[in-house]
Amino acid sequence: MPLIAPSSYEPPTRLWNGHLQTIIPSLFRKVAVSYVRERIETPDDDFLDLDWSKAMNNEQCIMNNGESRFQHYPSSIIHYPLVILSHGLEGSSTSPYLAGMVHHLTKSGFDCLAWHYRSCSGEMNRQQRFYHVGETSDLQLVIQHALSKGYQTIYLMGFSAGGNVTLKYLGEQGKRIHPAIKKAVVFSVPMYLMGSARRLEQWDSLVYNYRFNRTLKRKVLEKAAVMPGVFPIEAVRKVRSVREFDNTFTAPMNGFQDAKDYYTRSSSLQFIPNIMIPTLIVNAKNDPFLSQECFPETLARELAHVWMEFPEHGGHCGFPAKNEGIQGTYWSEKRAVDFLTAPNLINQ
Repeated sequence: MPLIAPSSYEPPTRLWNGHLQTIIPSLFRKVAVSYVRERIETPDDDFLDLDWSKAMNNEQCIMNNGESRFQHYPSSIIHYPLVILSHGLEGSSTSPYLAGMVHHLTKSGFDCLAWHYRSCSGEMNRQQRFYHVGETSDLQLVIQHALSKGYQTIYLMGFSAGGNVTLKYLGEQGKRIHPAIKKAVVFSVPMYLMGSARRLEQWDSLVYNYRFNRTLKRKVLEKAAVMPGVFPIEAVRKVRSVREFDNTFTAPMNGFQDAKDYYTRSSSLQFIPNIMIPTLIVNAKNDPFLSQECFPETLARELAHVWMEFPEHGGHCGFPAKNEGIQGTYWSEKRAVDFLTAPNLINQ
């Protein structure tokens, strides 16, 4: 306890396997979400782009000389809780899984803040380094910024790599977590990174490996054009997998010895026992990104604050609802709201 079994999730009949449940929503789901962008500076002279979407009937963002800002209401006027959402590897605030969640959350009475990792907002960041899935200092900066706006109830949510960042952050904070942060929900989390890297190298997941490898290499080449002589360009051009990319570029650029060291130190699995707020982890057993270590049922039964739910189906950041269609509300969106609004978590 608390291991939630069996899960209530049922997939659409026509999406009968994990690949269809992953790919079809990613390619064909269209979600209209209105964001107002805000840019904040980082201590190392870089920037983070934040996309805000307010709860329906809440005070709206206003425009001032082409820049987004919020009216400065006293904190007592802010009645809506805030959800801070962290996207997946090479994702953004417009990724269907995240946009769909934001749409449902705002309808359900939550303000939303979808923040972008460095280089993921559509504009290249300034510093040599990009982001990595164990980096939590930028999330901390985003949380501090949200607190400065007067929010007194904050929830964290993460998808895939963003779920790893979120869980690692919560475990690092432990009992020191800010009291405004009440709960967290994460989906499709590669909490054991070496296992997920190996899983992506299996024949049935090579298409995902190829896609990530292509976009990551493209970013390095783009930045190398304005920072000549800084990056190992020829070595990067030769990589053929995410693990090779991390070994060649991500690890050395961020102070790790190699990919193994990076994965070992950045995997959130080891931090989960230290989480001290109610947290829901949902990983589908047919997720083509996840290894067996990402379903720690024994650990789940030992934890007091972390709920784990492992549906048989769902794919990776998929979870389309059985009777809603690709464009409807997804099971994951309803599940998240149910958990965030539940007064008695022991019954979750």
